[in-house]
Amino acid sequence: MELSLAHPAIKAFVCGSVSGTCSTLLFQPLDLVKTRLQTLQSGVQPGSGRVGMMAVLLSVVRTERLLGLWKGVSPSFARTIPGVGLYFSTYYSLKQHFFQDSSPGAVGAVLLGGGARTVAGVAMLPVTVIKARFECGRYSYGSVTGALRSVCRTEGPAALFSGLVATLLRDVPFSGIYVMFYSQTKASLSKEISTSASAPLANFSCGLLAGVLASLITQPADVVKTHVQVNSQLRTVEAIRCIYMEHRLQGFFRGAVPRALRRTMIAAMAWTVYEQMMARFGLES
Repeated sequence: MELSLAHPAIKAFVCGSVSGTCSTLLFQPLDLVKTRLQTLQSGVQPGSGRVGMMAVLLSVVRTERLLGLWKGVSPSFARTIPGVGLYFSTYYSLKQHFFQDSSPGAVGAVLLGGGARTVAGVAMLPVTVIKARFECGRYSYGSVTGALRSVCRTEGPAALFSGLVATLLRDVPFSGIYVMFYSQTKASLSKEISTSASAPLANFSCGLLAGVLASLITQPADVVKTHVQVNSQLRTVEAIRCIYMEHRLQGFFRGAVPRALRRTMIAAMAWTVYEQMMARFGLES
């Protein structure tokens, strides 16, 4: 079936997958550095003292060469290509169903973003677990499928859904808050800007602002999620206690800079590419 004849939700899936692929390839190093920072000094990696983003980045390049910064890109692709596609197709379907004749307000935007992320987050969680393990440097999996088989064999299938609560506590609010800020800032743009050639740049700027705010609000849940997925024996409450005992409140913001950079840039680029591709199909995003 040609894409021009496909259902709008399928077109949204394709647009989302393309946008997710581009952004993941560009910003994977930031995600790896974020994961290493969050798991540092927690029994996964040795060390003492305060370690910053640049120190981790240089350490990875020195010990694993430049391509080491893209370690975990395979599970990232395995998660992002279908995951972002599923997110945008779910978002489009929900929006058409509940807001076909009107634009969603702030609360509606939160519900749309959160609903779409819930579906995509649960569906792609097993690959998210493998991705976190690839990036932390503790495991030596050869491939995504090999890692999935290894986890199922040694820890049981339930391990592939470790960190589900922390993941949803992170991703659902992030997506809801992001969509709310993004849609509201876009709505505040003048009609001249929205219809001009600079509209993609303006939309990207709105995405940057929304991404920074959403990232900072949900950062503690991201740290907890990473600890639970890297250490399969930990539960969410235990991870919270361990992080607080070791690093106090600042431990919940470890890796905030690379995560904010990555999530903000990925989300802004994904939404900009998605909206431009949907416009090419003659569909309202």
